[in-house]
Amino acid sequence: MKNMKERYYRDMETKEQMILLEIGWTPSLKGGRNMKKFGLLVLGGIAAIVLLANMGPMIGLAISLLVLYYSFKQFVKTDSTFAKVIWAVIGLAALSASAANFPAIIGIAAIYLLYVVIKQWKQEKPEITESGDPFTNFEKEWANLKNN
Repeated sequence: MKNMKERYYRDMETKEQMILLEIGWTPSLKGGRNMKKFGLLVLGGIAAIVLLANMGPMIGLAISLLVLYYSFKQFVKTDSTFAKVIWAVIGLAALSASAANFPAIIGIAAIYLLYVVIKQWKQEKPEITESGDPFTNFEKEWANLKNN
């Protein structure tokens, strides 16, 4: 299994493919393209469900971060000590609301995973063409030389 993973690591071209490999998804050696599409469909479905489940905390996190940003800007802008205290209290409340919506990070990770799945779904397998130039396929030529 370790040699198989190392071989896949060598052949990985994109960061997204490495992420899919790290979460346990490996391309099927016999299943071909249909098995890959099925795996991407299942992974995308799970990511979509996780995204929908975490939509509420994500909206709450966005609102609390906006309030935190606005309170910080007003805190820096004001000169009055009383106003600074009020804006600091509002900022601390927004910070605690942001911390309470921490599960939204899982939703953000689901968005990224969904992006990776869609990108892999749309990726077309490039056609491999044989060329007569011995320097383009050095590994193949080296293997032929070793066999002779």
